[in-house]
Amino acid sequence: MSQQLFVDREQEMEFLMSRYHTPVPECIILYGRRRVGKTTLSARFLDDVPGFYFLASEEGTGSNIRDFSHYAGVYLNDPDFERSIYPDWLAVMKALVGHRNFTPANGGKVVIIIDEFPYLIARDRATPSVFQKVWDLVLSHEQVMFIISGSSVSVMENDVLGYASPLYGRRTGQWQLEPIPYPYLREFLPYSEEDLVMTWCILGGIPAYLRMFRPDLSLWENVEEQILRKGAYLYSEAELLMQYEFREAGNYMAILRALAEGNTNLSSLCQKTGLDKGMVSKYLAILSRMHIVMDEVPVTAHAGYRRRHYRLTDSYLTFWFRFVYPRRSETETGKHEKILASIREEISPYCGQMFERISEDLICRGILFPNFSASRLGRWWHGEVEIDIVGLDETSGAALFCECKWSSLTRRQARGVLVALQEKAGNVRWKNGDRTERFALVAKRVEGKDELRKEGYLVCDLEDIAALSERYLAEKSRMGEYLS
Repeated sequence: MSQQLFVDREQEMEFLMSRYHTPVPECIILYGRRRVGKTTLSARFLDDVPGFYFLASEEGTGSNIRDFSHYAGVYLNDPDFERSIYPDWLAVMKALVGHRNFTPANGGKVVIIIDEFPYLIARDRATPSVFQKVWDLVLSHEQVMFIISGSSVSVMENDVLGYASPLYGRRTGQWQLEPIPYPYLREFLPYSEEDLVMTWCILGGIPAYLRMFRPDLSLWENVEEQILRKGAYLYSEAELLMQYEFREAGNYMAILRALAEGNTNLSSLCQKTGLDKGMVSKYLAILSRMHIVMDEVPVTAHAGYRRRHYRLTDSYLTFWFRFVYPRRSETETGKHEKILASIREEISPYCGQMFERISEDLICRGILFPNFSASRLGRWWHGEVEIDIVGLDETSGAALFCECKWSSLTRRQARGVLVALQEKAGNVRWKNGDRTERFALVAKRVEGKDELRKEGYLVCDLEDIAALSERYLAEKSRMGEYLS
């Protein structure tokens, strides 16, 4: 497993190694949505430290204890360990740490990873209390690093990390694994920058999904083979995700489809789904806690601003609910070529919206416009006036106004966009008499961008994004070599 393509995750590895080298026992909570790379990260970590990995199942406590004892026995190099009968988790953990082969010859902690912990909770709601006792009575007295991992974000945040959870006061650290940033997509696929952006618009930064796309096929060949054919992995993955996380999956799917189709406020979501306001509000709150949906307000809005907009945060789910889910009847009857043609005709406006998100993330990470840092960054709107990205630096009083265009622009067109942007920026009420302003444009291709830069504008196109992404990866690579 650790031989899979392993990209990014320098911060995660640094975090795990730093906790491993502390002088005290560690109880770490590691979580993140399905396919984000938790298992690969765990396997890579175990390449460097002693310990073992156990993947829980939905088969019940007894079966899980037997399977756990098998992997513990392999680590201990003792086949008899598995053959013993352990009545509960406390008994098997006591036997494990008391074994003569438990402590490594060169000392140091032993890493014990239990993955998909929510499966144990689903079969026995007392599981968090059981493992509180395991930690208090056994593991907290040993040189161990106990890692509890899970893909159900709602269960991990409520039943493991939640204030009312018995494990709340036992954890010594936690990390939510996020999708990888856009620049890393070039590590998976040998595409042009335009096709890499479109790949991100379709799959986002989920490593398992990116591995599904074959490097020897074009972007659209991969979309047809891996998403639009009945039985393909990514054809049904979104629905499986919903069923995995939610009991009332149908209502959640109706809301996500409505969001993907552009219904971004509460009233339009109620009208589109036919659900009442209270239900939609409840579902949106849950989706927000799970980081599937985020609510947006203008970047200058005060804390009590109520006219919120909502949007999906996940590229794959956004693409699936917008283009795949409404066409499932056609997919089921094998009309994937027809579906592909219709998607290609409609994809440009969608990519334009997603290109704004990529640009915002690249600005936030300091990849685009590295000399500008923002304490607040996001969209801005007031009435009919909108600006794609506004960045505000509370310390210096600097303001960045940026428009994103998924198109190729002549110098004249680009300058027209920037002049219009300057006019719109006058509507943004923030430190009006005491701010410095910069105006930026991000597009597919901009002719005469050097001349525009001489006029004081910040201009970036896909050629620049490619170069800046390569520089970012090179810096991250040097950091990884330093850490290792």
